[in-house]
Amino acid sequence: MTTTRVVIVDDHPLVAEGIEAILESYDDVTVAATLSNGQEMIDQLDALSPDVILMDLNMPGLSGLSATEMILERRPETRILVLSMHDTPEYISTALGHGAVGYVLKDVPSDEVKQAIDAVMRGERYLCTGAEGALRPVMSGGREQLTNREQMVLLQLAQGKSNKDVAAELDISVRTVETHRKNIKRKLGISSTAGLTRYALEHGVLQGTGVNG
Repeated sequence: MTTTRVVIVDDHPLVAEGIEAILESYDDVTVAATLSNGQEMIDQLDALSPDVILMDLNMPGLSGLSATEMILERRPETRILVLSMHDTPEYISTALGHGAVGYVLKDVPSDEVKQAIDAVMRGERYLCTGAEGALRPVMSGGREQLTNREQMVLLQLAQGKSNKDVAAELDISVRTVETHRKNIKRKLGISSTAGLTRYALEHGVLQGTGVNG
């Protein structure tokens, strides 16, 4: 039996302990750690090597969103499942835009957390019913927002820099740049580098960089 390594990141001890107790009742899940903020997760990421991270959003210090971006740059294979009390479209879409593959509200039945973990381990995206209902009107119109990191990558690419140059400039791997590039194109509905440059010019991304349209 394959065991899924899970780390819980939540600054409310009762919440974290409750989730840990639920998950430890399953033979195919191991809770590798429960941590109280995003920085602890970053510091212990390599040592814990989690398959799935249950990530709260609002925590002291490094937020769940910032931690998510940093984790995925270092370990893009990690599945991040947001576990939050916030059910607004802004929270949900922002979390997904930062790379989370699922969003579960803290008031769901206890077994739904396990369902969410199983789904993301199969490579699926998971939204609990409440999150899906809140997000549906948003997804029916408009595009997903670029994350801060994707905007930085777009700026570099629009200046004509190669993936290697962008990686060196932002101190990330070429593979991570390629992933960001793919996500940017998908979100913007653009298929070419020339299209990215045109988008950047038309939307003011290159303002103040010395690059003129």
